[in-house]
Amino acid sequence: MQRYRFKKIDAFVSGQSSGNPAGCVYLKDISALSPAGMQQIARELAGCVSEVVFIYPDEGVTSLRFFSSEREVAFCGHGTIAAMYDLIVRDPIRIMDPIIPIRIGEREILVRNEIKTSDAVFIGAPQPVVLPLSLSADTIAAALRIPPGEINGNISISLIDAGLRTLLVPIRSLPVLVGIRPDQQYLRDFCLAEHIDIILVFTDEVASEKNRFRTRVFAPVFGYLEDPATGSGNAALGYYLLDSGLWDGTLLTIEQGRNQDRPNIVKLVSDASQKQRTVFFGGNAIVRIEGEYLFYS
Repeated sequence: MQRYRFKKIDAFVSGQSSGNPAGCVYLKDISALSPAGMQQIARELAGCVSEVVFIYPDEGVTSLRFFSSEREVAFCGHGTIAAMYDLIVRDPIRIMDPIIPIRIGEREILVRNEIKTSDAVFIGAPQPVVLPLSLSADTIAAALRIPPGEINGNISISLIDAGLRTLLVPIRSLPVLVGIRPDQQYLRDFCLAEHIDIILVFTDEVASEKNRFRTRVFAPVFGYLEDPATGSGNAALGYYLLDSGLWDGTLLTIEQGRNQDRPNIVKLVSDASQKQRTVFFGGNAIVRIEGEYLFYS
């Protein structure tokens, strides 16, 4: 039996919303637990959290690795928010640093510490890759189990990788968006066949005029149907909005979730670079459970 420090942390919490839970396991170094052990812990926590973040020091930099119950995940936005908000707010040295580098896989990611000013950390999303897309609106509507006419034909559908391969689907209205009820197995088969990690549906009809868009994110390939608050998916939307001229990069708030009146809130902001703009997604986090994880291999 091995013991690891463990927390369940909810990210993107706003008002009465529940946020998005992540399991956080703290390792002394990468050799403290094998990838097979990480996968086992993620399977054991299925139903409690959608992803587990493994956090460890690596040559003086905080490194993160993510697993769902199904497989390793290349990038997990809400897990990164959860882990970094908690690490920064509890460290008297980190809390003073405005920019903190972290490592995810081979990428160095920048974390903007704005806890004191806006109760949020912002994570720099990987640069986007726009992928070829040959799917018709009718095919995508069938996968989502909605009439084809409910996809907004005035805005293009796009497939963008900003950490995860994200299919962005514009929906005509808020009632239609919150009413989407896909079949998990059918949607999983569709995503696997088309090499899609997540599907983000969005509309500019919102529950609160303080916010700009409402989104929902479906992620059946990772072992669950819906992600209640998503950093990587909304970052892909941010890159799409920048490229389409629909957003100038100033602070943008996005509602996410099925509950029309109690959404989770994801914040987006972009830097002013003229060469390669980065979208930062942000939010806060709350520790719900803290203790030790007893691992039996």
